[in-house]
Amino acid sequence: MKVFKHLAILTSFLSIVAQSQACDLCGCYSPSLEIVTDKPSHFYTSIAEQFTYFGTLRDGGHEVANPTGQYMDSFNTQFVLGTKLLNDRLGLQINVPFIYRSFERPEGFTMDRGSVSGIGDVSLLANFQLFKVESGFQDVPTTPSKGGKSVSVMKRGEPNFSSSLNLIAGIKFATGDSSRIKEEFHEIEVEGAPESGIHGHDLALGTGSYDGVFGLQSFTSYKSFFMQADVTFTWRGAGKYSYRFANDITWGGGPGVYLLREGDNNLALQLSITGETKGTDTFQGNAAEDTGVTALYLGPRLLANFGRWSGDVSVELPVIMNNTALQAVPDYRIRAGLTFHF
Repeated sequence: MKVFKHLAILTSFLSIVAQSQACDLCGCYSPSLEIVTDKPSHFYTSIAEQFTYFGTLRDGGHEVANPTGQYMDSFNTQFVLGTKLLNDRLGLQINVPFIYRSFERPEGFTMDRGSVSGIGDVSLLANFQLFKVESGFQDVPTTPSKGGKSVSVMKRGEPNFSSSLNLIAGIKFATGDSSRIKEEFHEIEVEGAPESGIHGHDLALGTGSYDGVFGLQSFTSYKSFFMQADVTFTWRGAGKYSYRFANDITWGGGPGVYLLREGDNNLALQLSITGETKGTDTFQGNAAEDTGVTALYLGPRLLANFGRWSGDVSVELPVIMNNTALQAVPDYRIRAGLTFHF
C-alpha cells in the first residue's frame, strides 16, 4: 500500500531516550522498510531535525520558580543513509547526529552562559518486517500511451485494509563527546544560591557507552484512517567517568487521517502521542537523583509525500511530566524530517 509505505518513512519512534532531553543524545530517525518507490534503486537518505526548548524547572514532578531564567535550547540534526534488502523485508541504515546546545544556568551567585556542539552518538540499525497483510484491493482506471494512442486499462489500486509489524534492533556507538559528565565530580551547592536544573549529563553530546536498541513498530489502516504504535527499549552499557545512564522504555504513535490520496502524492494529519519512562542514572555506584523521568507528549503531525520525496513536521507539548529531584524540562519540541529515495 503506497500510502502506508510513504507514511512509514516518517515514523521516528526511536527518538525519545535517556533523560528529559535524552532524545537529543541518541535519537534515531528511522525510515521504515515499508517504503518502496517505483524506482529500481533501494537506497534512501534523510535529514531530520529536532528542536527542544527547556525553560521550566520541576522538582519531584512539581513546577517551581525559575528566578534566574535558566534555559537550554537543543538542536539535534540527524543525517541518515540506508538501504533495503531481501525484497525490502530487511533494511540497514546508519544515523549520524550533529548536536548543538546553548544554555544559561546559575553557578553559585553568577550565571554560566555557553554552548556545546559536535557529533553525537552514531547508530547502526536493522529493520525486519515480521508480517504484512493487505485486503480489499480495488481496480482503478489508467490511460497509458501505446503507439501514440491512449489505451484505457485497469490497475490494482490501494487496499482498503493494511496491517504490518516491524522489528528493529541496533547498536549505538560511543562517538559523542561525554566529557561534560565530569562536572558530576565537582558539583557543589552554595548555600543561599539558586540551584541549577541543567547539569553535566544534560550537556553531554554522548552517553559514553555502547547501547543496544530494540523495538517494535506497527501500522494499521482502513480506508482513509490509520493507527500507528511503536515501543522501544534501550539497554545502556557502562559509560565513562563512573557514570551509567539508566535503561529506558519509550513509546509513540496515534490515530490519523489521509487528507489527500492521489497516486504518489499523499497528505496526512496525525495526533502524535509519545512518551518515555526511565529510572535514575548511576554515578560512582549511587543514584543520580536528578535524572529519572516519566513523560507524555501530545501534538499535531503533518505528513506528505510527493514522488521521490517524503517529509513530516510535528509540534509536541508535554501533558505529563513526572521527574525526580530538580530538572529543567521541555516546554515544547518541534520535529521535522525529509527523505529522498534514489
